[in-house]
Amino acid sequence: MRHNKLSLFVHLIWSTWDRVPLIHESIERPLHRMLQQQAETHGCKVLAIGGVADHVHLLLEFPPTIDLSTLVKNIKGPSSLFANTELGLEGSFKWQAAYAAFSVSRWDVTKVQFYIERQKEHHAAGTVKKELELDEPFASE
Repeated sequence: MRHNKLSLFVHLIWSTWDRVPLIHESIERPLHRMLQQQAETHGCKVLAIGGVADHVHLLLEFPPTIDLSTLVKNIKGPSSLFANTELGLEGSFKWQAAYAAFSVSRWDVTKVQFYIERQKEHHAAGTVKKELELDEPFASE
């Protein structure tokens, strides 16, 4: 019997509201852990998380059982609530509704993973890849 073989990879990016630099070092790790937990709750394998003070990048392998917009909503919503209630931001933390989603070939996963994990370096050195940054809204929830 033949079986389906699906490898679906997506590079997601979204920003804080008005790109306010709210993701300080003190909350970055717990916020990234929360993003990972939410993605895993929905059947995703998190391959990379990175970002700077005003946005995050995630590289996920995701199942075909959930549509992308629902997945993004189910990651962003709880993480925003977590930042406000558990990380002490008391209602000041909010994600923008817009996000970017790029499909990634399985042959390019390592390259994208490397890029995401070095976000701080790329932004500090001015070596970001404009086509992989969220300058304009690409999709909305």
